[in-house]
Amino acid sequence: MSNEESRNSLADQAAAWVPPWQRPTPPRNTPAPPREEEPETAAPPAAPPVAEIAEAVDTQAAPGDAAAEGAAARVPRKQPAPRRRVTAAPEPPPELDEAELRGALEAILLVVDEPVAETTLAEVLEQPAARVGAMLDQIAAGYTASGHGFELRRAAGGWRLYTRPEYAGYVERFVLDGQSVRLTQAALETLAVVAYKQPVTRSRISAIRGVNCDGVIRTLVTRGLVEECGSEPESGAFLYRTTILFLEKLGLNSVDELPPLAPFLPDDVEELSDVTR
Repeated sequence: MSNEESRNSLADQAAAWVPPWQRPTPPRNTPAPPREEEPETAAPPAAPPVAEIAEAVDTQAAPGDAAAEGAAARVPRKQPAPRRRVTAAPEPPPELDEAELRGALEAILLVVDEPVAETTLAEVLEQPAARVGAMLDQIAAGYTASGHGFELRRAAGGWRLYTRPEYAGYVERFVLDGQSVRLTQAALETLAVVAYKQPVTRSRISAIRGVNCDGVIRTLVTRGLVEECGSEPESGAFLYRTTILFLEKLGLNSVDELPPLAPFLPDDVEELSDVTR
């Protein structure tokens, strides 16, 4: 192509060029030229709730991780409410009515083999000791008023049922049946000396009776009527006293209830005492 032809072609193109604002608008139903599709971007994930963040920080943070500890400190955590320990108060023992308390005491007193204290009965029945003592007094007064062949009385610091003295002959014939083993006169005298002079040594007993009483003392100890209770400070000799069995057999609450000895002593007892010393 010559230079002239090239210039004519450029001139034709310039003459045929139409500015954009003068170009005709394409019809609306004309499909728009396809645009390059932009790559889809994923939507940002929804923020987890505060409780889940705190839980994740607690479970994922390693010990000593300052960033994790700071995040956990910034996120408030719901603390569980402290549990209140409720301790049930012990239930008080049921209070027995008068008839049941009376029957329970009578049943126990029928099977005891030695006097039983009020405190022991109160512990067994789970009742106040004052109430048990008042009921025992009431039972004893009722037996006496009704004229029963037995009675309830205090003995050796406790309570026990005993036969009445007026029926002792019948009880003796039934129990002993002519085969009783009674204490000898020497044993009875020695037991009386121990009862009124206790605590007393064997030498003192022998001096009062005027005979050696070693064998009799051994018999009384074997029977459970006398027991050792220490030794004399001056001589080191053993001291003897009566036992609870002795009080039980005589139906006494203490040795203070022994009858006075003065009416049975001779007039020259002081002279005899000085001679034995």
